Amino acid sequence: MDVQWPYILNFLMYLGVTLPLVILGTILFLFTTPYREYRLIKEGADTSDPQKRSAAKAASYDLGGKILGLALVLASAIYHSTHLVDLIIWGVIGAVFQVLVFYLFELLTPFRVVSEIPKGNVSVGLFACFLSVSTGLLMAALLSY
Repeated sequence: MDVQWPYILNFLMYLGVTLPLVILGTILFLFTTPYREYRLIKEGADTSDPQKRSAAKAASYDLGGKILGLALVLASAIYHSTHLVDLIIWGVIGAVFQVLVFYLFELLTPFRVVSEIPKGNVSVGLFACFLSVSTGLLMAALLSY
């Protein structure tokens, strides 16, 4: 059996950079919204309150979409990068743009996204999810110079 140590080492190096970027991106997402996603999601376990369940769904769609959008950007950056610095730069850009798109969404809608999600408007959370995934997909394609 021919063990390919250079490939394994490369995998581990990229994984060692990618996972912290996902974590840092998630932290950025959590700190740039006025509501607390994890609190809303945790309180959604209270099955006696339909508004809390809906708020948990809306928050999980919103946050999950941002993380998935960031993962799309990171996957493209891994594929196209020539070294780890490329991956770090594009990962940071991807996270920042996910936040910017969220607030652009907030500005362009006739309602307040930041108040609709905690109120349990699942449609807004799902729309924000699709917007984040679409943004991540477009940014990922833009990396393919």
